[in-house]
Amino acid sequence: MKETPVGVHSCVINPRLKDAQAGRDLPGSKYGRMFPGLPPCEVDVERAVGLGRAASRMDATLPVVDGALENPRIPAGFAALGQFIAHDITADRSLLAPHATPESLRNSRAPRLDLECVYGDGPVGNPFLYDRDDPDKLLLGADAAGGTADDLPRNHQGTALVGDPRNDVHLLISQLHVAFLKFHNRVVDHLRGAGVPDEDVFDAARRLVRWHYEWVVAHEFLTLTVGEELLADIEANGRKFYEPGEKPAIPVEFSDAAYRFGHSQITPTYRLNDASDPATIFPDCLGGRPVEAGRAIDWSWFFDVGGSGHAPQPSRKLVASLTHALIDLPEQIVGHTEIPEHHSLASRDLQRGAALGLPSGEAVARMMGVEPLTAEECGLGAGWAAETPLWYYVFKEAEVRAAGEHLGPVGGRIVAEVLLGLLEADPDSYKNAEPGWRPELPFSRPGHFSMADLVVFAGGAGETVP
Repeated sequence: MKETPVGVHSCVINPRLKDAQAGRDLPGSKYGRMFPGLPPCEVDVERAVGLGRAASRMDATLPVVDGALENPRIPAGFAALGQFIAHDITADRSLLAPHATPESLRNSRAPRLDLECVYGDGPVGNPFLYDRDDPDKLLLGADAAGGTADDLPRNHQGTALVGDPRNDVHLLISQLHVAFLKFHNRVVDHLRGAGVPDEDVFDAARRLVRWHYEWVVAHEFLTLTVGEELLADIEANGRKFYEPGEKPAIPVEFSDAAYRFGHSQITPTYRLNDASDPATIFPDCLGGRPVEAGRAIDWSWFFDVGGSGHAPQPSRKLVASLTHALIDLPEQIVGHTEIPEHHSLASRDLQRGAALGLPSGEAVARMMGVEPLTAEECGLGAGWAAETPLWYYVFKEAEVRAAGEHLGPVGGRIVAEVLLGLLEADPDSYKNAEPGWRPELPFSRPGHFSMADLVVFAGGAGETVP
């Protein structure tokens, strides 16, 4: 098997930030394997990486999403939420060498859905994230006149003051982070209005924000992502393959394959608000800079906010291709490189899987007792003699078995079991701390708190805040 190139980072952020972390003994947890008994997928790495090159089979070159690839079942905002969740539970900043082992990688995030990327180490540990005049609240950006802006707080060079620099890589993720800052601050006001003692407000707000976020992940995000039938099966019969244990580890089959499904959901262009022209994901929505006036996101265009007068934009179907902008990432994101594949998110993902020795999708399907896709269904061509890289298989499975509307049985089970397992292993999650808890903040449907409810309460969906 040919070697994968050395020096490919797991996450795509400003390369200077990544290089500053390389080699450091960062605090956090480890990675592991969900299927330790399965052998690596034996493929020609160069050929596998070639699947993701520009003008290859994974390069969707149309400047707008093909109508046949629109997925109105999942509104566009959930692609950003999926990335936000990933940044909350996993951060591998290592330079990946060939044949790396999960045990050699350091996860600098705690594997909990605890909004660490929002709160950092709290008002004492990370005071720059908080409002100096009201430290129970998170700091928001300021406009040129010193008023509050719809942006992350930034230093004088425009660098975001944020718990995770990846949350400023593009406008969608940075604006979603702003929505969570606003959500926390509104919850602080809500609790003060309810008479919560001053000394208890911050902890109570953080807990309430976190539990509503966990609820959205468990009840809305997963339902949309893996489908109602699979989620109901796991809830009724329990997890079968992921056991987090006392010290949960993120399995690489999740972090470096199945959970990267969201890359396919990104569309070439987005409408940001009522007045905006269509904006390309790159370069128009490139992050790392202050948000210009008129480019703040109205989340009613991204989540199903009732009364907005319009439907949210759809995400892109889960298929084995990516929007061209992700195949040709700008230099501001990947840094200067003479290697074309390093500009391709698809090639990078395939390199990661090969370097970590991930099993084939077919092998995982057999382990799960699921009928694997045929070679014809995987569609890699007559000259492809090996089985299918897991990351690519997850897309083809969604495309073939679920018409691209949600993940298939292999990808969906990996994603759902890990996220639910992390919630069930965390003593501070609502599932353990207060098992009978139900959302307390205003919701549009009785008993169902959604992302649309969250952004409306935060005040970022073109509506009057309840």
